Amino acid sequence: MNSEDNNPTIQNKISSLVEERGWNQEEFARITRLHRHTIRKILLGPAFKLRNATIESCARALGISVHDLHHRPLDLLLHQIRQSNVPELGKHFQRLQDQAYQPDLKSWIERNPERARTLSSKDADEIVLFQKTGNFNTSSLEAFVIRLERKRRLLEKINHLKSSKHLEILEQMVDLMHQQSPSKSEQA
Repeated sequence: MNSEDNNPTIQNKISSLVEERGWNQEEFARITRLHRHTIRKILLGPAFKLRNATIESCARALGISVHDLHHRPLDLLLHQIRQSNVPELGKHFQRLQDQAYQPDLKSWIERNPERARTLSSKDADEIVLFQKTGNFNTSSLEAFVIRLERKRRLLEKINHLKSSKHLEILEQMVDLMHQQSPSKSEQA
């Protein structure tokens, strides 16, 4: 038994957890929304330092916290994955399936089960409401989901930056953008 078995790296943990989920490289890349080359390096390549955003994307896709990925032993993480067929964020998947009545939404869920499982409760609620709009179809649904995914990734980046040395810059950028955006009364 080598020392890596006793103290696996983040990459080893991610690789083992992906294998436990039964995902291949392509599926994991799609679920995490990371480039396939990055996923291949994580799962098969030699050890290298992963960016925080990459670790966050992997942890979210696996349904575990970044803290747990860093600090919990692999055997406990594997047990957690085995005990939970649905990741924490995926608990909303069943509710989304149950409330989907539009054929286009039902079909999208069938074609994209892993993406649907990564939706938050709020995202699932928004999609359920969106299916009630008059302009609901396959392409508008895909655009809507992509927008939700982009918003989630942006908020994750902001959460990371707000605890860093870049808080002042972030605050200035947001203030400037807020000043430039039309007020609610101007939009009406």
